[in-house]
Amino acid sequence: MSVSYAIPVAPEGNLTRYLQEIRKFPMLTAEEETALARRWRDHGDLEAAHKLVTSHLRLVAKIAMGYRGYGLPLGELISEGNVGMMQAVKRFDPDRGFRLATYAMWWIRAAIQEYILHSWSLVKMGTTAAQKKLFFNLRRLKGQMQAIEDGDLKPEQVAKIARALDVPEQDVIQMNRRLSAPDHSLNAPLRADSEGEWQDWLVDESGNHEERFAEDEDLGQRRALLDKALATLNERERHIFIERRLKDEPTTLEDLSQQYGISRERVRQIEVRAFEKVQKAMKAQMEELRAKTAERRAEAAA
Repeated sequence: MSVSYAIPVAPEGNLTRYLQEIRKFPMLTAEEETALARRWRDHGDLEAAHKLVTSHLRLVAKIAMGYRGYGLPLGELISEGNVGMMQAVKRFDPDRGFRLATYAMWWIRAAIQEYILHSWSLVKMGTTAAQKKLFFNLRRLKGQMQAIEDGDLKPEQVAKIARALDVPEQDVIQMNRRLSAPDHSLNAPLRADSEGEWQDWLVDESGNHEERFAEDEDLGQRRALLDKALATLNERERHIFIERRLKDEPTTLEDLSQQYGISRERVRQIEVRAFEKVQKAMKAQMEELRAKTAERRAEAAA
């Protein structure tokens, strides 16, 4: 969203003043919200967008406070959540039949979680869906068990958390140790009397440059084909397809039905139709690519 207005900035220190300031912005009725959203969508009215954002700053702060246990300043979490709020306003369609807050909470959480994942130590955090699920739920479950203190969890605690999150017990143990362990520099000496560093003993297990180049080229080509196939979908089909088929943790039919104000069966039908369109577009592109390749080879042979 390209905007010229300003919203209150969450300070690094005491947040009391900020929280008092955002309470001054009035809450909107459903009718007021719809009217403002249409003014922004249809006419690019920045004042209307400003009112939509500021009326939901309390929601952002409330959601951000739920992520205070990750060692990051609350002011930064709120600021990232505000960015997600602005993105939600940019994409909100008031004619879908649901309130902005219902739609915006997904964008706010996504923005805050993305910031946490990028800010958290890379050696502590993995990137798979299961690891992300553990990362954002382990602390909460440990708090419920009153097991926040450092150290390994008890076997019964590990088993309970593994069942609750539907992940292997070993993953729970490893993630707990990652979150509890301090970072160490790779430039640290092996011994006090040694000039060697830990990084000197690291082994490069990646493939050679030729293999990596070929893999990157193939991946780039497939992504380009997928992007072109997605362009054949309308906005709603594309969003539902991405949420259901391209995410590590697919959004549920129930959540999407609430976002769009339609039944779960209707969401499923749109998902299937979008998948069929993407398949057809990908197949057509592949056939065209093979034809061009065969033509080039024929020209080269001649």
